[in-house]
Amino acid sequence: MAVQTPFFDDLVELSGQIPGTGSIIHKQPLLRQIITILAWCLLLVALARPQWIAQPVTKEIPTRDLLLAVDLSGSMDTEDFTSQEGNRINRLEAVKEVLDTFLKRRKGDRVGLIFFGSAPFIQAPFTEDLELCSELLAEAQVGMAGPKTAFGDTIGLAITMFKKSTVKDKLLIVLTDGNDTSSKVEPVKAAQIASDNDIVIYSVAVGDPQAIGEEKLDEKTLQKVAKTTGGYFFRAYDRTELEEIYEKIDTLSTHDIETIQYRPRIDLYHWPLGLALVLSLLLHGFRAMQAVRARGVN
Repeated sequence: MAVQTPFFDDLVELSGQIPGTGSIIHKQPLLRQIITILAWCLLLVALARPQWIAQPVTKEIPTRDLLLAVDLSGSMDTEDFTSQEGNRINRLEAVKEVLDTFLKRRKGDRVGLIFFGSAPFIQAPFTEDLELCSELLAEAQVGMAGPKTAFGDTIGLAITMFKKSTVKDKLLIVLTDGNDTSSKVEPVKAAQIASDNDIVIYSVAVGDPQAIGEEKLDEKTLQKVAKTTGGYFFRAYDRTELEEIYEKIDTLSTHDIETIQYRPRIDLYHWPLGLALVLSLLLHGFRAMQAVRARGVN
């Protein structure tokens, strides 16, 4: 096709050229053709949005919520346990040492902490950060929750925490060395409500059964609480027995760990797109240099 203009003669006169027949096609240099074709190919590759599929990543999904309720009443200061080094320590320090090891084995669990004395309070909500739970447990001190023992209210607080849980398995482990002396709800009644909410209670007695008063160990109540929920009652009168209890708990409360696996996808389109941009800039640079040279010759 030809382009016709009404002022063609004027253009010829101004340009000083002699018109001829046929069309004239200016052939581009080979290098410029290669760069142009390569840039277009890179643009097409970028539009295809290539991706790098990385190695599979496995993530564990918590399938159980485990709540630890630790008694901080005054009687937990009684020094009738031994440390790993063989030194005499109080009941709370013994519980801390054994629980620290127990927490390190809680693979696939979310763990929460309740400290209780005259009243219970949440020290840590359910979390997968087991190191944080260990640190908070290490900071616990005898008497920081009051001198008495609110066992029934502790179960009630645990029920409230479990209401927000969406997992199937719900386990409460209570460690106490005294009888209930300050609860508004009786422990057995609280355990019945816990059972209705599919919460299993393991009660661990760390007190002296021969003690009297506040330090008296109410084994019957601890046994009833555990039995009502389908759990177990354990006695721990020394460190060795306390360690064995947690080994038994590991055996009794085993569960399947759910995992999800996915392969991360990394976008690579920016590489061909960036290279195409560089080639385009080079191409325009060559054209600009040729234009400057042509003007210099004229």
